[in-house]
Amino acid sequence: MTLGAGGLADVEWLFSRQRFGMTPGLGRVQALLGRLGSPQRQLQTVLVGGTNGKGSTAATLAAMLSASGQCTGLFTSPHLTRFTERFVVDGQELSEPTVAAALARVRPAAEAEEASFFEIVTALGVLLFAEAGVEMAVMEVGLGGRLDATNALSPVLSVITNVALDHTAVLGGSLTAIATEKAGILRAGQPAVTGVASDLLPLLRAQGADLWALGQEARLQTELRGWAGAALELDSPAGGLALHTPLLGEHGARNAALAALAAQRLGLPAEAIQRGAAQTRWPGRMEVLPWAGGRVMLDGAHNPDGAQALVQALGTLGVGPLPLVFGAAEDKDLTGVAEALRPLASQVILTRAALSPRAADPERLRRLFPGVPVTVTQSPAEALEALRGLTADLALVCGSLYLLGEVRPLLLNEASEGHERWQ
Repeated sequence: MTLGAGGLADVEWLFSRQRFGMTPGLGRVQALLGRLGSPQRQLQTVLVGGTNGKGSTAATLAAMLSASGQCTGLFTSPHLTRFTERFVVDGQELSEPTVAAALARVRPAAEAEEASFFEIVTALGVLLFAEAGVEMAVMEVGLGGRLDATNALSPVLSVITNVALDHTAVLGGSLTAIATEKAGILRAGQPAVTGVASDLLPLLRAQGADLWALGQEARLQTELRGWAGAALELDSPAGGLALHTPLLGEHGARNAALAALAAQRLGLPAEAIQRGAAQTRWPGRMEVLPWAGGRVMLDGAHNPDGAQALVQALGTLGVGPLPLVFGAAEDKDLTGVAEALRPLASQVILTRAALSPRAADPERLRRLFPGVPVTVTQSPAEALEALRGLTADLALVCGSLYLLGEVRPLLLNEASEGHERWQ
């Protein structure tokens, strides 16, 4: 696919903005949207925040909205392999030429406002969705909530999946501090749903939103069905609902239930909720792919809470010790993640993602897995070659979405030529 020199230059410029990091505040993204003609006024939005499970919850809700007949946009971050994965309309990823053309129009306004990478990407997503005729955009919140660029929008509904320790250097070192930042996406008097722990609910309720919580206003019964996913029975003020999700594990089922509760609040019919839930697929989250005569599971567990949920889910599937390919960003709680994963690992292959500027040196990760055989590699391709030499029906790759984004095309034998600047 050829974009031309101008299109590629705009993409390279956008990614160069990452080196400037982020500056808290909503003023720049609001001004940027204004320069673009306020495209957010042409569509309604749902904000999906939380520590873990945002992507699968947002994807499930978007599938339900599409199943109801609404033209639906899904904005997620980060992407796995292609930048364009962040912009999906009714299940279809927007093309590189479409995104590049919109970015070329966004760039002058973004430069004038000195907008950050994520502020630009958020405004770009809103513009793309408005021009595609999207009626409802499901927007995954990036970091935190209160000062995240997506919070410049005016949601008709807000979702907070859960709260766990992550990004503590930015959001604070306690669950209360992090919950306070996440609660910033709630709007007084507007509907909201959440799956946070009960002890944090008073903090969320203090925002004045019309909040329904799993375990209080809404009750959930879950029947895990192994590799087939789970059957759910949801009972809320909007009525009872039975549905099935292919998402694996207790946490996957809970994310699907939260999306269903959000869909009920948006007034979607039961049939659309059920159909959307059953059709949801979310790459890189307990995703199993065939490879080299066996199977490889990809999961984006990159904090202790996510790693514990993954281990618990694998336990319910009857998965015992298995080979683990691991690589992660150096600013994560690597000790906590490794402690959760270590009992699951029969042996560990350490590596790093080439495109991650924060990837930890795999040699330094060796100390995290005492008593487990360890192989150190310097690239995902080298890690898969080491894995190929092992005898195992199932192996696990986890720790970093950057790592998954580089491993997944290798497993699928997908050529990356022509996409390098979009990764």
